[in-house]
Amino acid sequence: MTMNIKNLDHEEVNKFDELAAKWWDMEGEFKPLHQINPLRVGFIKDRSILEGKKILDVGCGGGILAEALSELGANVTGIDASENTIGVAKSHSKSISSNVRFIQNTIEEFIAANPEEKFDVITCLEMLEHVPSPGEIIKNCSDILKKDGDIFFSTINRNPRSYLFAVIGAEYILNLLPKGTHDYEKFIKPSELAKWIREAGLNSEETIGLSYNPITDNYWLGKDIQVNYMVHAKKGKD
Repeated sequence: MTMNIKNLDHEEVNKFDELAAKWWDMEGEFKPLHQINPLRVGFIKDRSILEGKKILDVGCGGGILAEALSELGANVTGIDASENTIGVAKSHSKSISSNVRFIQNTIEEFIAANPEEKFDVITCLEMLEHVPSPGEIIKNCSDILKKDGDIFFSTINRNPRSYLFAVIGAEYILNLLPKGTHDYEKFIKPSELAKWIREAGLNSEETIGLSYNPITDNYWLGKDIQVNYMVHAKKGKD
């Protein structure tokens, strides 16, 4: 299959290819994702029935979220553009006898190869800030979401505070993430995300912030959306 490069940043893909082997190191570069995963899963399962449902995890990385959703009884497919990362996801899934289906695909490729497939729930977390055209990703997700289906996004706000915390603090002072993980110019304001959600024919249901205390090394969900935030949206029945 020919790789669709229209909405793909190859530098981003190469970056995650190089980090692939570290996805399941609980104390390594992806430790923050392991720490926030219970919060993400809790937010999703409290707003959508998961057992027996078809879920697509777009930009699944090493499978941290996909495996957790599968453990709740969902039929999960995870896609990611990084070949090495998908290899790690497949390997870890086999090691724990998980039944998640992992595929190296962009969302465009997946739709082209599976034009009739629809999903009850779609997750796209910590991914939109790594692509050239986030609005196109959201539109593609909407196209394969069933009517009345749930979709979840998470990303990083764009403002001086988010630059201080998500780039300078997380990457250079606290070393929570590898240096160069994020490009501030690709951060997304909630108003921009809301616009793309509307344009994709989806209805925003809820926005919640994700905060971090470096002293206690603790994360929590709350009203503060100035740095990291999550959005729950639905596709109308009509």
